[in-house]
Amino acid sequence: MKGLLTLFLVGCWLMGYAQVPATPQVYANPQAGYQLTYPQAWQLRQNASKTETTFFAGDTSKLAPAVVLIVRLLPEQPPNLLARNQQDSLWRSVRRLPRSQVLRLDQHDAGSYQELRYDYTFASDSIGATRVHVLGRRVWRGNQEFQLEYWATVGQEGRALAEGQQVVDSFGFTNQPAGRYPAGQQCDDKMYGIAALRYVNDIWEDDCRTIHEFSVTDPSASPKIHRQVLPFQSYALAKGFDNCLYSVTKAPTNAPEYVYRYNPTTRQGEYTPWQLPAQGPETVWISAATDERGDLYFSTADASQLVKVSPADNSVTVIWATDPVRQASYYSTIGFAGAGSHGNFCLDDANTLYQIYSTDGSLIKVDLNTRQPAPEMISLDGLPEKGGYSDVLLQIDKAGRRRLFLAGPNSLYRVDLERREAYRVRSGIYTDLAGCNLFQVPDPDARPAGQSVPAMPTAAALPPAPAVWRGRVLDAATLKPLPQAQLRLHLASGSGGFGPAASLAPDGSFAVPVQANKDYAARVRLVGYLTTDSTYRTLAGPYMQDILLRPFTVGTTLRLDNVQFEQGTTRLLPAAYPALDELLAILKENPKLTIELRGHTDNVGPAEKNQILSEQRVTAIRLYLIGLGIVPKRIRGVGLGGTQPRASNDREITRQLNRRVEFRITGVQ
Repeated sequence: MKGLLTLFLVGCWLMGYAQVPATPQVYANPQAGYQLTYPQAWQLRQNASKTETTFFAGDTSKLAPAVVLIVRLLPEQPPNLLARNQQDSLWRSVRRLPRSQVLRLDQHDAGSYQELRYDYTFASDSIGATRVHVLGRRVWRGNQEFQLEYWATVGQEGRALAEGQQVVDSFGFTNQPAGRYPAGQQCDDKMYGIAALRYVNDIWEDDCRTIHEFSVTDPSASPKIHRQVLPFQSYALAKGFDNCLYSVTKAPTNAPEYVYRYNPTTRQGEYTPWQLPAQGPETVWISAATDERGDLYFSTADASQLVKVSPADNSVTVIWATDPVRQASYYSTIGFAGAGSHGNFCLDDANTLYQIYSTDGSLIKVDLNTRQPAPEMISLDGLPEKGGYSDVLLQIDKAGRRRLFLAGPNSLYRVDLERREAYRVRSGIYTDLAGCNLFQVPDPDARPAGQSVPAMPTAAALPPAPAVWRGRVLDAATLKPLPQAQLRLHLASGSGGFGPAASLAPDGSFAVPVQANKDYAARVRLVGYLTTDSTYRTLAGPYMQDILLRPFTVGTTLRLDNVQFEQGTTRLLPAAYPALDELLAILKENPKLTIELRGHTDNVGPAEKNQILSEQRVTAIRLYLIGLGIVPKRIRGVGLGGTQPRASNDREITRQLNRRVEFRITGVQ
C-alpha cells in the first residue's frame, strides 16, 4: 500500500487581532513519532478512518483557515530523495506558475531525515490581481513522507501567515521529550539576541520575533538571522544546555503563560509543558537567563517576580515575589514613578545576579542565595548618556576570558568590569541576550597549563563550505524576467569590491558559487530600474532565491541611507557621500528621470526651526548634485520638518529614524 503523509495549510484573513494564544494545542502521533502545535482557537475534525485530520480556524461550517493532515504508508524506505533532484523538480514547477517569485527553496540532510523547505508566491488569475502565498516543507524519514503546506491569498492572509508558519515550523519528531537535556549536553559558544526592530517597506517596525545568532569569538561579525521564528513578540530569551532557546510572550496578560522552545539548528519550535505564573498587573516578562545547573530564570519588567524553570524535573519555582533591590539605599533613585526598569539580568557561576538599569546602563548585583543587593550600583564609562539599555550577558571568549556583553541603544557593547568601561562591538537593537558557555564543563582530558598541545585544524582554518545560489532577476511589478540586468556579488566581510557580473539566462536565471552561511552584498543595475544594493544571507548547499528590481514609477519614494549632517547645520558628514554618489549615478544613467528631494527631522525643538533646517539641508543636497552635472530642473526640493515621522518620537532610538532624507520620483519620461 503506497504511503504518504501530507499536511496542507489553507490560510485566510483572521478577523480581529489578539495575541497568539499562550497555550497552543498539541497534535501528536506517537506511532509515527511526530507532533505539531496549532492555535487554541482552532477546531479539529477527523474522518471516520482517521486518515484525514482537519484543523479549522473558527466555525467549521464556514470557509476558514485550515490545516488538513492526510496519512498513508510507504511500501518501503525510498533511496536518497534529495539526490534524485527533488529540489530542481520543485523549482521547475514553481517557475512554470504564472508570475511566480521564489522567496526560499533549500534542502537539508540531517542524517536521520531529509528535508526540502520552500516559500514562493504566484498569480492565481490571468491579470495577476490575486497572488497566492505558498509556504511549506517536505520531510522524508524512513518509509514516511511528510508534506506541510500553507496557502493564502497575499492580500487577505493577515495574521494567518504568522499562524500558518508557526504550524509548519512546529512540526517535529518526538524521539526526545521536549525540554529535557540529553546526558552530557554541553552549551556551545553561540550567543543570541531578540531583534527589537525590522525594516519593512521602507518603514522601521517593532519586531521582537526575530533572533540574531552571534559567535562569541567574533560578535562583531554579521549575525545569522532567524527571521520571525517566535510565534509571539517577546522581550525574554534564555539559552538552555541543549543549545535551544526559550522564550515567553511579552503580552501583559496577567495570566499564566507557557514557555516556548526554539531549536536554532533545526529551525523548529514548540511550546513546552512549563507554565510561568501570572506576571502581575501592569508588567510583562522582560528578561530570561540560565544558571550553572542549566535551569532557566524569567523576570518581570518591574523585577518584582523571578521564576525558575528546571528542565531536569519540569518544575517551576517562584524565587521571589518582591523586588529585593527595594532594600537598597539607592532604590529611591531608580524606583520612582516614570523611572527606567531594572528587570533585565544575567547570572554568573557564583549565584550572583546582574541587573541593568535601562536609563543609564548602570549594573546592580544581587546575591541569589541571600536575596541581598550590593550596597552600590556599578556605573560604566563609554556608554551613551541616553537610555535604552536592555540586557547583559556573561560569556567566555576563545581565550578563556570572561566577557560581559551589554545591549544598549542602537549597539551591543563589551564591558570591562575591572575598569568599569564599555566598548562598542556592533550596531543593533536587542531586547534580550542569551548564551550559556560560561557554564561549560572543562575537558577532563585537558593538559596542564604550559604543556604543548598538538595543533588541530580550526573552523577558521578549514575552507569555507561551498554553495550555489540560483535564482532569477525579476521585475518587481510584473514579475517578468530581466535578463539584461547586471548582477554583481561581494562577500560582506571580505575586502575589495564587487566581483564580475554574473551570467543571466534568457529567463533571467543565474547560478553563482558562494560561501555557505555568509552575508553577501548584491548590486543589481538596469536602466529604467532602481539600483538594488541589498545584503543576502546565503544558505548551505544549493538553494534558490529570486531578486526583484523595482522599475521607476512616479510616486516611488526611497530613503538615502547614511545621509547625515553635522548637528544643527547643513554641512554633510563624510559618510553621506556614497549614497549621494549612488543617486548621482542613477540620474546620469536615466537622463529623463526627475526627482523631488524630501528632508525630514524629528520633533525635538521648535517646529518652525525644524522646518527651516529641513529645507536648508535639502537645498545643500540639490546644489551638490547640480554641481556635478545634473540639470537643475530635474531636481526639486521640499523640507517637511517633523510632519511625516516614520517611527515614534517617544524614544531616541526611533527618533533617529525620523531624521532622514528621501527622494521621490516625479517623472520618468
